[in-house]
Amino acid sequence: MTDTATDRTSARFPIRRALLSVSDKTGLADLGRALASQGVELLSTGGTAKALRDAGLTVRDVADVTGFPEMMDGRVKTLHPAVHGGLLALRDNADHVAAMEAHGIVGIDLLVVNLYPFEETVARGADYDTCVENIDIGGPAMIRGAAKNHGFVTTVVDVEDYSVLLDELAKGGTTLAFRQRMAQIAYGRTAAYDAAVSTWMAGAIGEPVPRRRVFAGALSQSLRYGENPHQSAAFYVDGSVRPGVATAQQHQGKALSYNNINDTDAAFELISEFADGPPACAIIKHANPCGVATGATLAEAYQRAFDCDRTSAFGGIVALNRPLDAETAELISAIFTEVVVAPGADAGAVSIFAKKKNLRLLTTSGLADPWAGGMTLKQVAGGMLVQDRDNGHVARADLRVMTKRQPTEAELDDLLFAWTVAKHVKSNAIVYANSRATVGIGAGQMSRVDSTRIAARKAEDMAEALGLTTPLTRGSVAASDAFFPFPDGLLTLAEAGATAVIQPGGSVKDDAVIAAADEAGLAMVFTGMRHFRH
Repeated sequence: MTDTATDRTSARFPIRRALLSVSDKTGLADLGRALASQGVELLSTGGTAKALRDAGLTVRDVADVTGFPEMMDGRVKTLHPAVHGGLLALRDNADHVAAMEAHGIVGIDLLVVNLYPFEETVARGADYDTCVENIDIGGPAMIRGAAKNHGFVTTVVDVEDYSVLLDELAKGGTTLAFRQRMAQIAYGRTAAYDAAVSTWMAGAIGEPVPRRRVFAGALSQSLRYGENPHQSAAFYVDGSVRPGVATAQQHQGKALSYNNINDTDAAFELISEFADGPPACAIIKHANPCGVATGATLAEAYQRAFDCDRTSAFGGIVALNRPLDAETAELISAIFTEVVVAPGADAGAVSIFAKKKNLRLLTTSGLADPWAGGMTLKQVAGGMLVQDRDNGHVARADLRVMTKRQPTEAELDDLLFAWTVAKHVKSNAIVYANSRATVGIGAGQMSRVDSTRIAARKAEDMAEALGLTTPLTRGSVAASDAFFPFPDGLLTLAEAGATAVIQPGGSVKDDAVIAAADEAGLAMVFTGMRHFRH
């Protein structure tokens, strides 16, 4: 590295002139005063200029710099060579400096811009034309220009960076390293902004598979590590207001880990399926439910879910469809639990959990709409798989009875319950349920028959632990997330004691499977919908 390069890298550039144009006025007056106190000339536009003047500051209108007034309802105000030349000129390039002098362009050393609130406008359900009017044009153009010229210009796009900017200026100016970091943040902001516009417009015009799909998020939390300690990780949020782990309030306990967030999301999405029913509880381990149940009370629902698989529940995630109460909190506190998430908690429950320093309590504004739209994505080598989230729903009227024996009303209730749980179990998924409580769950096996056997074996082990002589699967119903390719899986369910089965149907062997069900005396219904979960 040459001496000149070393000097340029370590030198601090003073700020002589700043252009401020912000939608979010938070901290603006204090920033303006701090800049003015250091002799910085303030340029501004519209409402930002007014806010600065109201704070007693001297501000020069951008219109005075450009020689053109704001026009077209503010759509055109900073799109002018006098502005972009001031941002883009290389101060050590003789030709650039000569062009500035020839055209009366003054250098702008600092750009502070935050953009029109497009994401917020979409989130509140504004109409198409209102959303379009909240697409910022001049702001992103200035940000990109200033960020490109970070060798000389400092770009600030987030209110949270005002304080670090002022810390830099207190030392005599900004360093190249600081300007580079601010430029990277700036480009991330404009990229996220364009991603939000593109995604909204694809939905607004009914384009399900746009030619280019862009995803963006804002850093919410740096994580200690990912799934394993050798993996770095972070949690980004997309700004949506749908209740869930991203918008939950954490009341106590250390920061959530990567696996905590993943499992809590799985638990909350499952329990949200039971928003309209009686009190319900789901216990999750490694993104799979190990027990789900309803009850007359929340405490009863938790106990019934816990009794499905007490071993796996240790160190699990508990999700509730009602605000947590003290009685339920006492039960949960009896074993080690990583996270409890619920749409609220009373003071007694919070007090009980306060004694468990390693337990995290999260409360949400409500339950999520399980039928809402959205996307899921998975990175693969060289690309990304994107799909609609699985918001498929099967009602009682959608079921087709395929066997000679009709299911009873009680069986139908349990079949729909088991089917809902199976939607949230990794495929191949088998769920045994009785009286709206799971009694055996088989998840993630390469063979569907293995899933049926594992679920039945876990039910046998739990019955033994509870001191019962009859397997929990006797008299239960069973759900399969996909069709049975052969009768063997179905017959395994019958051998375990299931009396009714729910499955999608659609196998070339459906007739053989139906015949086997009839011979075993089972009732079987088809949903016509599959719920693979990988």
